[in-house]
Formats: sequence, C-alpha cells, structure tokens
Amino acid sequence: MENLPITINLINNISLMFLITFLLSNTTPFKNIILNRQNTFVNKMFLAIIFSLFGIFGTYYGFPIEGAIANSRVIGIMVAGLLGGPFVGISAGLIAGFHRWVIDIGGFTAFACMISTIVAGIIGSIGYKYKNRFEKIWVLGFFLTIIAEVIQMGIIIIIAKPYLAAVSLVKTIFVPMTLMNSIGVMLFLLLINNIFKEQERKAAIQSELALKITEKTLPYLRNGINKETALATCKIIHSMAKVDAVAITKGEEILAHVGIGSDHHLPGEIVQTSSTKAVLKAKKSIIVENKDEVGCSNKTCRLNSAVITPLMKKSKVIGVLKIYKTEKNTITSIDVKLAEGLARLFSTQIELAEVDYNAQLLAKAELKALQAQINPHFLFNALNTIVSMVRIDPDTARKLLINLSTFLRENFREKDDMIDISSELKHIEAYLEIEKARFGERLNVEYSINDYNFKIPHLILQPLVENAVKHGIYTKKDGGTISIIINEDKKNYIIKIEDDGVGFNPDSQEPIGHGIALKNIDTRLKSIYGDDYGLKIQSSENIGTKVLINIPKAGSLN
Repeated sequence: MENLPITINLINNISLMFLITFLLSNTTPFKNIILNRQNTFVNKMFLAIIFSLFGIFGTYYGFPIEGAIANSRVIGIMVAGLLGGPFVGISAGLIAGFHRWVIDIGGFTAFACMISTIVAGIIGSIGYKYKNRFEKIWVLGFFLTIIAEVIQMGIIIIIAKPYLAAVSLVKTIFVPMTLMNSIGVMLFLLLINNIFKEQERKAAIQSELALKITEKTLPYLRNGINKETALATCKIIHSMAKVDAVAITKGEEILAHVGIGSDHHLPGEIVQTSSTKAVLKAKKSIIVENKDEVGCSNKTCRLNSAVITPLMKKSKVIGVLKIYKTEKNTITSIDVKLAEGLARLFSTQIELAEVDYNAQLLAKAELKALQAQINPHFLFNALNTIVSMVRIDPDTARKLLINLSTFLRENFREKDDMIDISSELKHIEAYLEIEKARFGERLNVEYSINDYNFKIPHLILQPLVENAVKHGIYTKKDGGTISIIINEDKKNYIIKIEDDGVGFNPDSQEPIGHGIALKNIDTRLKSIYGDDYGLKIQSSENIGTKVLINIPKAGSLN
C-alpha cells in the first residue's frame, strides 16, 4: 500500500500534463510545430524546448519521497525522442536533466537523475529510427519507457549515495514510476497521433476539394491560360476553398486576382509582391507568414500570409498560383498541399491544352495541305473543256461552270473541319461531272446512297475519288466505272469508293504511303476517331481498288 500515494500523485501529475497537451494540441501553432516536416533547425529547437518544459513540469510536480522525487519527467523526454529524433530527444533530455541537477530539490539523486534523463532522450531517439516498423507507435513508446525506467533505477543505485538509501528508494518507486510513466507515454503518443490522423482526414478532404476544383476549372483551362480562363479559375478556388484571395500570374503579369486586394492587384499589371518574383526565380513553392514577407508595395494591402507555388510547363515556370489569407502565420500544411496539388493539376491541364492546340493546328495544316494539292492541270483541263463547250453546247458549259464553282468553293471553305455528308457528296459530284465532260463515255459513275444525315471530316472523300480517276480509270485503255456506296451497320456509317481500274499488287506497294493525300486522310481519320478507323484499302491488279471508310455513329466510341 506504500506505493499507492506515489501512484495517485503520478496519476494526478500525468493527468495535468495530459490536459495541457490536449489544450495545446487544439492550437494552430502547436499543430504546426508537430506537423512541420521541414526538419529545420528552428523547428527542431522549438520541439526540444516544448518537450523539455514537459520534463521540467514533471520534476516540479513530482512526489517527494525518501529524500528524492517520484516524477513523470521521462514522459516529455521519451516523446521528444520518438517524435523529433535524436536532436530533439537528446536536447530535451539535456535541458530537463540539467535543470533537475541544478535546482535545489530532490536531494541525493539529482546527478543520477540528470544522467538518466539524458539516457531517456537517447533511448527515445533510437526508437525514432525504428518507429516506422511499428504500426502503433504507442506500443513502442510503452516498452521503451519501461527500458528507460529500468536503466534509471540502475543508474540511481550505481551513482546515488548513500547506496542503501538508493536501493531503498528504488524498491519504493520502481513499480509505480515504471508502470505509470509507461502508460503516460502511451497516452501522450495516442493524443499526438490524433493530430496526425486529423491531418490525414483534412488532407483527404482537401484532396477531394482539389479534384472538385479541378473538375470545375477543366472546361476553362482546356482553352489554355489567359485572363478569362485565369479569372474563372480564381473565382472557383476562392469560392470553394474559402480563402481570402486567389491569384494567377503569367510570368510577372497578373492574369487574375479575386478576393481581398483585388482593388490594387489588377489584371494586366506587373506583380507587386517580391515573394512572387522569388517563386518565379526559384521554381519552387514558398510560404510567407506576414505582410513584410508578402512584400506588397501597397501600404493598405491586408494580405498577411500566403502560399505561392509555380505553374510549370515541362521544366519551365510560366506563372504562379497564389492563395492568400489576411491573418499572419495562418498558412497550414493543408493549404500548402492544396495549392501545390492544384498547381500540378493546372500545369498538366495547361500542357494538355497546348497539345490539343497543336493537334488542331496540325489538323488544319493537313487540311490546308490537301486543299493546296489541287492539280493545276485539272483546273486548266476543266477550263479548256468549258471553253470548248461554250460554242457547241452552251447549256453544258454553263453546268460545268457551276460545277467548277461548287468544287472550288467546297475545296477552299474556311469552316469547321467537320461537315455534313451531303456537302462532301456535292463536292464529289461537282468534280466527277467535270471529269465526265473530259473523259466522255470512258468514265462511268454509279451512286448507291441512302438519305443519311451525319458529319465527316472535310475533304476526306474527294481526294479518294480523284485518286480512283487518275490512278485507276484514266490509265485503263477502255476506261471504267467508279461506284460510291454508303450504308450502315449498328455502330458505323460505311462509305465505299470502288473502281474497276488497273488496281495494284498490295504485296509490292504500300497503299497508305502511295501519295501524300492518302497519308493525310488516314492520319486525320485515326486522330479523330481512333486507330481502328483509318483507311482500309483492297486492290488487285487489273481488277480494281476498293477504299473503305467507317464513320462511327454518335455514342459508339468508348
């Protein structure tokens, strides 16, 4: 029963320390110190001081017994080593141990307790190295504290004098101190572990928020980064993230600023904050915690803290994303992760927008290449045919002029790449009517087309028909027939262009490589619909050639 007062006193001591820790754990500064993973010297020193104060508190509120003190000093020191590593643990042990030695309480065990306190810091630091191997760090803390208390009792017996008094003291305090301090360390680690769990929960919420923001900003950033898309993006972040201000720059130019400070951080102006210029130069995120660090030249600016993170395109900084708050020192690690996560996602979207833009340019360039491939001989021949018809058959000449006009208008149209199938067929018909006037009965044309209504890429069919005329029918002595057939199945509209011309041996020639026009058409079809939708060509010598195009129906593509 003589251990009961010691146990009760230690419980009271630990309870008070636990209450203080609980209150601290709900304050932002304490959370920031615990969660700061930058491992700076200042942060380590803060942790060492805080946990050494817990050790000193344990000394002052210890229970006097037999000329010594039954105390909970080891709790703060052990937690310091386990959470902060060697520097924090040993530093806290040195501070609390030296304090225990120099104060005029505790009698004959003062020096022995100083040594044992430092040893506890070392043991906790060793545990820090291996804590990742334990799913539950509080279990590790419990057993390490038992080891530390056993060693402390041994040090007291070896160093403290008189020896018999030391042995008597150890017999009295060994069980209650070992048990209660081990439980105390376990409880402290569980409490602090809740801070990490809370952090993980907030991080999960912020990750979900970042994805929601990205989903809403995607339609804007898909068009690249400019004043309009940046303004829409900043409004979405400002509304959903509930921060005081959001800004996006392109280089040193402000594209948008929404929230506090929008009266002087104006779009189109050069950035006023030195912190932004530092991020553009350093290519990495920075956190600013007061007005001086923000560096705004406007004296009335209310922005006092911010996280500023670069927007990258490949390895080049193209601007920054800034999240501001009006209070000092209020940027948390959650804010940093949100800003950096959004910046990475936005950077990806900006790169994809550029890829899309380049793809559009390529498609337009390929279309221009097809448009530029009108054979001058075709125009001269068409005009000569019309001239010859003017005197002998004016009506036919007039129809041919209309067909030539239709052909040229469709060939040089500056509209969307996708057009109605009816427009593309008019283009083909105009071309074939001119060619039939030239070739006469040597060229026959057959149509098998139902009344379909769908869109296809512009200038897809005419080059294929022209290829059939020039390389299939024209080179055949007796001429031949071109058939244009359109039908459908469940998934596709099927377009066939067939001729019974000279054909070619598919084993000796590469049909897709047989002309730039065919290459471009095949590439365009695949880029629009996928690799399964390129040209399909079948040919046999002296029998003819068949070209097949599948145009997927709406909703049939995955």
